[in-house]
Amino acid sequence: MMKAFILKRYGKSDQQEFADIPLSAIKPNEMLVQVYAVGLNPIDYMIAKGAFKAIIKFQLPTTMGSDLAGIVVEVGSRVKRFKLGDAVFASIFDLGTGALSEFAVVPESAAAIKPANLDFVQAASIPMVGLASWQALKELAHLKSGQKVFIPAGSGGIGTFAIQLAKHLGATVGTTTSTSNVGLVQRLGADEVIDYNKQEFEDVLRDYDLVLGTVRGNGIEKSLNILKPNSSVVSLVGPPDTAFARARNMNFLMKFVFRLISSKIIRQTRKLGIKYSFLFVHPDGHQLAEIGKLLDAGHIHPVIDKVFPFSQTKEALAYLEKGRAKGKVVVKVNNSVAL
Repeated sequence: MMKAFILKRYGKSDQQEFADIPLSAIKPNEMLVQVYAVGLNPIDYMIAKGAFKAIIKFQLPTTMGSDLAGIVVEVGSRVKRFKLGDAVFASIFDLGTGALSEFAVVPESAAAIKPANLDFVQAASIPMVGLASWQALKELAHLKSGQKVFIPAGSGGIGTFAIQLAKHLGATVGTTTSTSNVGLVQRLGADEVIDYNKQEFEDVLRDYDLVLGTVRGNGIEKSLNILKPNSSVVSLVGPPDTAFARARNMNFLMKFVFRLISSKIIRQTRKLGIKYSFLFVHPDGHQLAEIGKLLDAGHIHPVIDKVFPFSQTKEALAYLEKGRAKGKVVVKVNNSVAL
């Protein structure tokens, strides 16, 4: 048996609790990892509220959490890239299993060797924000040196990573943040920093090649004013489009719903000669290994706001939901080792 933080049913936080559950048997292409630390992401508390139940199918009760770092303690017969005792980090988001537990089942394809210069807490803070930034900036937008990218909420989990990756790729970066965090985002490499307490970004920024949508509300629509023709919007927060529905093999009704809710932004962007894409981040161990190289080389540094003990997981999720974290919130699961 192992201790896990589970979601019993969608709804309020009283539906989340610790439980003793059986250790899962691994498949030939999977590993059992002793979890040392788990990085939290906004989607963790959003899933618990039921916001994604039409998209992500969980068999409740389910273990919560997606990002982890730990030690491999069992390997399946077909696993070739890892062995017992390897220190790894991974995102197991949308793979039907959870990270907030003493042990987690991790597919070989989702994992990478932990960067040697990071401890387990730092490594656990990386996977989802790293993969989201990589897949948006490199895979979808093909961001090039000399281009300009707008990354709002620069002091948040994704913002702190995406700014550093964009600068490594040679881009000029614009961002928004509060007065107290201006210095932080500048140290991360942001070139044009808008203090949202004093200015509206759409009144200041101009001629951008790419917007990374990270903030819910009307931020993406306002950002269209700063883009030049033949530019792009990659949204991590929606609205989802029909390409997303097709990729997940959704039925006709869901395809129709997503076409309906994305029609306004697609109509607006097409009119301006702008390409709109919705990105739903997916686990990828090979991409995570490439990100690990950048971390090992010191090109990107983790930004961690606060570390909670495993026993305070519910408090950690509540703290993250307030939306004031500078960088990432991490839960330290294994207290018996130096992390």
